[in-house]
Amino acid sequence: MSSIPIALIAFICVFGGAVIGMIVHTRLPTRYLDGESKDVVKLVMGLIGTMSALVLGLLIASAQGNYQTQRAHVAQLSADVLELNRILSLYGPESKETRELLRQSVIDAIEQIWNRKPPVGEGPTDAFFTSVQNLSPQTDAQRLAKAEALQVITDTARTRVLMYAQLAASISLPVLGVLVSWLFLIFVGFGVLTRFNGTVVAALLVGALSVAGAIFLVLDLDAPYQGLMRISSAPLQSALAQMNQ
Repeated sequence: MSSIPIALIAFICVFGGAVIGMIVHTRLPTRYLDGESKDVVKLVMGLIGTMSALVLGLLIASAQGNYQTQRAHVAQLSADVLELNRILSLYGPESKETRELLRQSVIDAIEQIWNRKPPVGEGPTDAFFTSVQNLSPQTDAQRLAKAEALQVITDTARTRVLMYAQLAASISLPVLGVLVSWLFLIFVGFGVLTRFNGTVVAALLVGALSVAGAIFLVLDLDAPYQGLMRISSAPLQSALAQMNQ
């Protein structure tokens, strides 16, 4: 499920809790809403609110860390591709077919990462690696170029493995469910402690929207290649454009 439906569900749950609280307020006898009772409810709401803030902060930090790490991987992969293309161009005209396979492997990587295209059999990346291994250097310069290319390929493969490994969501849905439950209870408390009027409804609505927005932010950052804030493929596209020159 994408981040928008989950954030919408969270909004409905949280604002629904406020509505339930206001309904309960109208039906509770006055003695249940005296000063001491309100103080206890406020203390419990404060405790739950503190725990919710801590969990939400940890979720945002985790999602943001994953997002920044993936951005760094994209930049590193783009730099490695350009470095490989430079090394192979220095190798000589014998590497023309190998450079074309490199270009195809970059296109395939973009399709797999941003368009979630599943790999099928031996792809361009495997063919490119085999082509580099099959190069037969005739001079010291070519032997050095092949050795450098193989080293960069190793680094590139490690980066791609890390990118693929981190494509899965890192935010636990049970943790998110517990967080929404806590927020639901907090808004129920808000509703119980207040009387129904336009100002209260507007304030609770803004609060529920803010909570839903925070949850949307967490989930969208946790899916760095999808959603509204997805990482751009521009660095790899730029590398492709330079390789075609």
